[in-house]
Amino acid sequence: PIPVREALKTLVGEGLVVHQRNAGYRVSQLSIDELREIYFVRGTLEQAALAQAVSRIDAAGIERARRHHDELVTAVKYSDRKAFHDISREFHRELTAPCAMPRLLNMFEATWNLTEPFQVMRSVGTTVQEALNTDHANMLEGFVAGDTEAVLEVAQTHHRRLESAVIETAASLDVRHDG
Repeated sequence: PIPVREALKTLVGEGLVVHQRNAGYRVSQLSIDELREIYFVRGTLEQAALAQAVSRIDAAGIERARRHHDELVTAVKYSDRKAFHDISREFHRELTAPCAMPRLLNMFEATWNLTEPFQVMRSVGTTVQEALNTDHANMLEGFVAGDTEAVLEVAQTHHRRLESAVIETAASLDVRHDG
């Protein structure tokens, strides 16, 4: 078991918790500008992982990603926003894992964890979810074809769509603005 103090230090190091001397710990509050920065970094890391993963993914990995995609389509059909949120992350993990670069994947996970408190996929509408699913299907097609350029192009479009949804959601949650 990890002592609580060590766990809190880890959370502070990951940017999820802030320590204030003589006041204790609190969950970090990100500004919209900080969210944009995190999504920029996350997108850059994902692009790097995907670029390496396309030539390394095997048939079993594609099949697992395809099953996640089917689950995402079902989640939209039944308005299961929690499932959409959770499975979306699994889909992206499945496509990036074959890059076989543990440090890159750890940094990618860390940036994802920073945005996790917003649970954006739970708040985006059906139209956005369907568009994200179309992006997912197109990424899968690129993986099947072994077309790195196509995968990266779709992933970039997907990331811009996701970032817009995140910023819109954050604004609706009255996330603070810098400046």
